[in-house]
Amino acid sequence: MSQPTAVSIIALKTFPLFHGLSDEVLAAVAQCSMMRRFPRGQAVVHAGDRSDFVYFVLTGSLKVVVSDEDGREVILSILGQGELFGEMAIFGEQPRSASVVAVTPADLVMIAKQDFRQIMKDNFEVAWRIMCNLAERLRHADRKIESLALMDVYGRVARLLLEMAEERDGQMIVVRKISKQDIAKMIGASREMVSRVMKDLSVQGLIEEGERGIVLRERLNDL
Repeated sequence: MSQPTAVSIIALKTFPLFHGLSDEVLAAVAQCSMMRRFPRGQAVVHAGDRSDFVYFVLTGSLKVVVSDEDGREVILSILGQGELFGEMAIFGEQPRSASVVAVTPADLVMIAKQDFRQIMKDNFEVAWRIMCNLAERLRHADRKIESLALMDVYGRVARLLLEMAEERDGQMIVVRKISKQDIAKMIGASREMVSRVMKDLSVQGLIEEGERGIVLRERLNDL
């Protein structure tokens, strides 16, 4: 982990949470922010830690994980540029519910929770966007519970790919690099089963793996 550095207004403008805010407001946010780089494999926070900061992903990719005493790991989500985590710390004093680990080198903007609470008090739009973000997290959790309970592995893989995909040049593409092992940890299956499913989906013409990422075909929605 690097030493903290200052955060510019330009950097803050890349985060959807701060879109549309005046430079004056962003300057105040920048004053209470700092940026740190975390190397690949570095844990940013551990489950059970004190919740002292809210984090914004400026560059890189991170995974949110929980694990048991035997080291078995479940990946709750993959985070990328523009996303945030740790915002639940704003609403209480409970410890971290999960660990967050850098999948690639990552630059993170950090804001102390007390400072972020003040930002929310002073800016209703920021507070509203935080509430919308938490609501989306709940919807995502509901969908994950549903898929684990009701879908087979084919359906769970398809849903995960569809949720991670972005529209690029008229195509839905999973741009973020994600290993089959990580997919397995996200959907509650073995790596071998995920590899078999991905191969079958490719043979059926439902996905195409290439340099740009995983291209999804429209018929994947039918699984």
